[in-house]
Amino acid sequence: MATTTLKGQPFDRPILDSMLRRRMFYTPSFEIYGGTAGLYDYGPPGCALQANVVDLWRKHFVLEEDMLEVDCTALTPAEILKTSGHVDKFADWMCKDPKNGDIIRADHFVEEILEARLKGDKEARGLKVEEKEEDPKKKKKKSKATEAIKLDDAVVKEYEEILAQIDNYGGEELGALIKKYELKNPATGVEPSPPAAFNLMFQTTIGPSSNAPGYLRPETAQGQFLNFAKLLEFNQQQMPFASASVGKSFRNEISPRAGLLRVREFLMAEIEHYVDPEGGKKHARFHEVADVELVLLNRHTQLAGKTDVKKVAIGKAVADGTVDNETLGYFLARIHLFLKKIGVDQSKIRFRQHMANEMAHYAADCWDAELQTSYGWIECVGCADRSAYDLTVHAKKTGAPLMVRERLETPISIEEWQIDLDKKKFGPFFKKDGKTVEAAIEALSQEKREALAQELKQDGKIIIDVEGVGSGKVEVSKDLIAIEKRTRVENTREYTPNVIEPSFGIGRILYCLFEHNYWTRGGDGGDEARGVLSFPPPVAPTKVLLVPLSSHESFKPLLKYMSLKLRTLGVSSRVDDSSASIGKRYSRNDELGTPLGITIDFQSVNDKTYTLRDRDSTKQVRADEDTILAAIKSLVDGVKVWADIEKELPAFEGQETDIPVR
Repeated sequence: MATTTLKGQPFDRPILDSMLRRRMFYTPSFEIYGGTAGLYDYGPPGCALQANVVDLWRKHFVLEEDMLEVDCTALTPAEILKTSGHVDKFADWMCKDPKNGDIIRADHFVEEILEARLKGDKEARGLKVEEKEEDPKKKKKKSKATEAIKLDDAVVKEYEEILAQIDNYGGEELGALIKKYELKNPATGVEPSPPAAFNLMFQTTIGPSSNAPGYLRPETAQGQFLNFAKLLEFNQQQMPFASASVGKSFRNEISPRAGLLRVREFLMAEIEHYVDPEGGKKHARFHEVADVELVLLNRHTQLAGKTDVKKVAIGKAVADGTVDNETLGYFLARIHLFLKKIGVDQSKIRFRQHMANEMAHYAADCWDAELQTSYGWIECVGCADRSAYDLTVHAKKTGAPLMVRERLETPISIEEWQIDLDKKKFGPFFKKDGKTVEAAIEALSQEKREALAQELKQDGKIIIDVEGVGSGKVEVSKDLIAIEKRTRVENTREYTPNVIEPSFGIGRILYCLFEHNYWTRGGDGGDEARGVLSFPPPVAPTKVLLVPLSSHESFKPLLKYMSLKLRTLGVSSRVDDSSASIGKRYSRNDELGTPLGITIDFQSVNDKTYTLRDRDSTKQVRADEDTILAAIKSLVDGVKVWADIEKELPAFEGQETDIPVR
C-alpha cells in the first residue's frame, strides 16, 4: 500500500491535546467535579516520562558535577520568605474588568491585544499571517482588536518594539500602555482597571492557631540556602560546590492557561552552585564547553525593540561580556546539552537575557532557556546569577555564619579603622536601643568609619543613622566610642559565596517535548492518520513493546521469558497480545512514544531469533536473543542510535507491510 508521511504538516494542537489526554499522559485534576484551573494529574505514561527526564537530569548534573542533593520541606514559615524578599516582591501585575469581574494578567493582556492588532494589519495588507494557536475553549467572536484594519507604519513599529520588551514593563508602565492604546477586554469591550501587584504565593498557617503564618514555597532554593553551612561542612569546607533539589513548588497564578505551561503546582529541579566572587567567577571545566554554540537574544537587542538572535560559541560570549562570567556560561552550555539529550528540537531553542526591570529581586544577571511552541516562546529553564543576596540576608537576619572561612597560605596585614565601645557605659546610656545602635555602628563601612573618626576628633561626638530609633539620627559621644586605624594580621579569609542558579520547570519541559516530538503518519486511500511521539529511547515512558504474531499458545512462554529478561536489564516493556493486526498494535503504541518493538513469531519458537522494530522508520532487524537484548540496552542507555543498529544487524522485511515508512 502506498503511504504518506505527514511529518512537517501544520501543527494541530487540539489533536495532540486530545491524544495526550486520551492516552492519559496528563488529565485535569478533579475533572469529574468540573476541574480546577492550573492543576493537572499525570497518568502512567506521563509519570514515566517525568521520572525518566528527572533521572537523566540527575545523571547529567548531580552525578556529573558531584552535587549534594537535598530534599527540603515545601511548607515554609513566613519569616523566611519575608527575609528572602518574596513576601514583598514575588508578584505579577493584574487588572480587573469592571464589567464582568474577570481578573487579567496585565502583561499578557497588553501582549495579546497588540499581537491581534498586528495580525489584523497583516491581513489588511494581504500578507501571510503566522497563526499562533488559541485555546479552542477560549475562542471568542472577532472584536475590533482582531479585525483586518491597516495600521500606520509608525504604529506597527511601536507595537513591535513594545512586544520585544514586554517583560521589562512594571505596573505603572503597563497601565500607561493600556491607556495610550485604548486596550479593552475583547469579551466586554471595557478597559480594565489599573494594574495592581498580586503576590503569587499560597498563604497558610502552621499549627492549630493562626499565630504561625506560612507559605507553600514558590521555589526550592530557600531550603538549600538555609542548609549552606551544613552542606559546606559535609563537603569538608571545599569550594566551589553545588547543592541540588527536586521537588514541588506552588504559585497562585493569576490566570492559568496553556495546559502544563502555566500551572499552580509544579515540579522544579534547581541547582545552587556556590562560587568564590573573587577572580571573576571562573569555572575549572569551562574549557570543556567553550565551543558549544548557543542561540542568544541579549537585553540590548530587546531594549532596541528587536528580537534578532545570534548563534555564538559560549566561550566567545563570555570573552566579549555578553554572558557575565565563566560559571554562568558553563551552566548555560550544560543546560543546552541536557535539553538536546532529552529530545528538544534544536531549531526551537534560544537563550534570552532578562532586562533590568524584569530581573528577579535577587538576580545580578539571568538568562532563560526558551523553547518555541504553538503558544510562542516559553521559558523552561532560568539560569540566574543570584550574587550573594540570599546568604547575606539570611545571615543578617539570624546571625548564622553563612560564609566560607579559607586558610591563607601567606598571612596578610590589613590596615583598617576599628571601633571600640565602652560597654559599661554604652548599654546603660542607650538602654533598650543599645543592641540596635551597636549593630548599626558595627555595620559602618571603612570609608564611613574614617570620616566619623575625623568628626569625633573635631567635635567630640558623631551622628549616625539608626533605623527604628528616635528620629533615625543618634548622637554618640567620645566617652562611649573610639575609632582608630590599626593593622591586623589575618591567617584566614572570610567571604560570602555568590550563587549561580539553574532552575528547571519540569512540567514545561515535558509539554515542549510533546510538541517537539509529535507528528502524524497515515496511509493513502482514506486511512486514518495516527500520531507518533518520537521521544529519544532514554526518556521514552515505555522502551519496548512485545508483540506476538497471533494468539497461538506457543508464543506465551516466550512473551513471559522476554518480559523477564528485559526487567532484569532494567528496561520497561509492555505486552500487546490483542486481536488487532500487528500494524495497528504497533501504531497505537507509537502514540505512547514506545521506541522499540519485539515481534515473536513461529521462527522465534524454532530458533530463538526475534525481530526488533524502530518506531520512527518502522524498519526492522532480526537476530538472536542476546544480540537483540544488547541492541535494546545500548539504545535505551543512549550509547547507540537506530542507524548504528541497522549497520550492525541484518534487515528484516515482512509482517508490517501495512505500516508506512517515514
